[in-house]
Amino acid sequence: MAECSGIDSNPSSHTMDKSITLPPDEIFRNLENAKRFAIDIGTWELKTFGIIAASDKLYEISVQEEVTARLHFIKFENAYIETCLDFIKDHLVNTETKVIKATGGGAHKFKELIERKLGLKVDKEDEMTCLIKGCNFVLKNIPHEAFVYAKHADSEFRFQTTNPDIFPYLLVNIGSGVSIVKVEAEDKFERIGGSSIGGGTFWGLGALLTKTKRFDELLQLASKGQHTNVDMLVKDIYGGSYGCLGLTGDLIASSFGKSATADKEFSKEDMAKSLLHMISNDIGQLACLYAKLHNLSRVYFGGFFIRGHPVTMHTITYSINFFTKGEVQALFLRHEGYLGAIGAFLKGAEEDNPNQYSWGENYAGSSGLMSVSPDMNPMQRARSGTFDMLEMDRLERQLVNLPLLQDPSSYIPDTVDLTEDALAREYWLYCFEEALDGVVKRAVASQPDMLEAALRAEKFRQKYRHKLQTLRHQPFAYGSLTVRSLLDTREHCLNEFNFPDPYSKLVCKCLIPLCAQTDCVVFLSERPWLVDSYNQWLERMKGPPHKCALFFVDNSGVDIILGVMPFVRELLSRGTEVVLASNSGPALNDVTNGELQILTERIAAMDPVIQAGLRDDRLMLVQSGSSSPCLDLSRLDKVLAMVVRERQTDLVIIEGMGRAIHTNYYAMLSCESLKMAVIKNSWLADRLGGKLFSVVFKYEVPAGKPSQDCETSTPS
Repeated sequence: MAECSGIDSNPSSHTMDKSITLPPDEIFRNLENAKRFAIDIGTWELKTFGIIAASDKLYEISVQEEVTARLHFIKFENAYIETCLDFIKDHLVNTETKVIKATGGGAHKFKELIERKLGLKVDKEDEMTCLIKGCNFVLKNIPHEAFVYAKHADSEFRFQTTNPDIFPYLLVNIGSGVSIVKVEAEDKFERIGGSSIGGGTFWGLGALLTKTKRFDELLQLASKGQHTNVDMLVKDIYGGSYGCLGLTGDLIASSFGKSATADKEFSKEDMAKSLLHMISNDIGQLACLYAKLHNLSRVYFGGFFIRGHPVTMHTITYSINFFTKGEVQALFLRHEGYLGAIGAFLKGAEEDNPNQYSWGENYAGSSGLMSVSPDMNPMQRARSGTFDMLEMDRLERQLVNLPLLQDPSSYIPDTVDLTEDALAREYWLYCFEEALDGVVKRAVASQPDMLEAALRAEKFRQKYRHKLQTLRHQPFAYGSLTVRSLLDTREHCLNEFNFPDPYSKLVCKCLIPLCAQTDCVVFLSERPWLVDSYNQWLERMKGPPHKCALFFVDNSGVDIILGVMPFVRELLSRGTEVVLASNSGPALNDVTNGELQILTERIAAMDPVIQAGLRDDRLMLVQSGSSSPCLDLSRLDKVLAMVVRERQTDLVIIEGMGRAIHTNYYAMLSCESLKMAVIKNSWLADRLGGKLFSVVFKYEVPAGKPSQDCETSTPS
């Protein structure tokens, strides 16, 4: 069903090299099966992005015949369109390919060239429709897609949590000009305004003023300039602030005002900075007026004028804050450059109904958000090469919020944000680097009959180490950096080199016979534990049984046999229904749904309580929708969410360090919950105020909802 790609010559590089570097063929393994293509061609040089969509033949990602569909998106410049089309023709067009979807102003300009080069029919799609479809797609499918830019904060990028209700919002698309679009639903939007003063204005006037013809060179000049040398400020007129009107002395009173009276030459840098301020402030004020007029609080900015450039984002943010007095935030998108191309692909793939699936960013194949300020991390462009990519994998099920989240819009899965915590970031990056040799050995050992396994494992090592180096310099590359995202990135890189389950040889295959008396859990430290609500839980167990317990399980082997199953037996014996939620796919040594099915059947053959629970449908095993060692309660299998509602679940149990400590430690639920783990990392134990192997037993009851026969309703 789905695959895509394109090419970018990275005009932002310090050398401004005009040559184009194409990605290596191995990036597009199996794309010879592709038959669906889409391309977004802008009128201006920097706006062009290409996509290639994959065929109905699914993209193979593992030696175990697991398959998935993948989207590839790659940027390139219009100046290199013929080179790009040659690449597509030589590598990606097959006999089944008939049509290429195209959008953007350049779709008309280059129509004949595309048809002649590729031998395909160009099917043009409405630019605004594609833009909105693409925007809706990334907002729904990519966590931490939107961010606020805070120039002087410790973390310049502050990412927003995924909101299940993305509508309504205002999209301010700044291309050659400006289009302001009100989006109310998936297919309901209206262009409510715009301006002819946009990115083309900045580029055109900038070229006249500075004789600089390239857009990124102009932005680099602006980043080094001082606009106050050119702009007339309030204090230049009044000698200070204009108090009765609430105008500070540093406020711009007249853009380029000093150039009319000062008898001197102005630097290119200062003129570029003044021009950038003038246009950004004008766009910001216009956006504020429309947001207020239509009572909208979410305003997203996109278009080639933005492109993640810090100076541009800062000036727009300042303008929005000034004109709305902080009531409206300027929001930017990590993948705003791909919106039109994504929308064009979606239009071409409507017969396959791509919106019935959820999609996830593949960290192994995505180059990530970069800070393009020349004063920030000047070496990062050399590392990123001359092309910029986004990859997304189709997930086999729709992911939704856990219905029991107290406030889905404020839910944050991760306990520590490494983007903002520099000490924690350095520690965990070091940990993952130190563990790399062990992961490589485990990967090779998991495939003893594969002669090329060692070579693939070495490629994995190089790629993941490069990712860690990138994240050390650009912790914001994939949104908020967390232990969860580091683990997920490692899983994606392992999958990329056909190691879907490197821990498969370590999973405990033997079953320890269970008897009816096996009803205890062994802990590793004496009480009181680091977090100890055990007494409150024992009191609660004297009261009436819960109706249904949702149990998120963790490791395979003895954890399941000696920990989870005795607890499940106890709950079933009390009359509580139990839903066991386990990973849909492998991650570390966590038990998967398929493994848990086999294990539970074996236990049921020996234990009458488990057997009766399965027979009477009081014990259910459901996939969580996750293939991660951690747990994001905002991205769970839709079937699991339906079961939770239907069974009126009133207890959630989360066990294991990845699910209950690294994630969900502070998660607030609308029902009773247990979070249990042994902390097996000394640094994390110290951060939480404990020691290595400290135990967390956290029983929580929602505020204002007293527990049945409980001594206290205060979460511990």
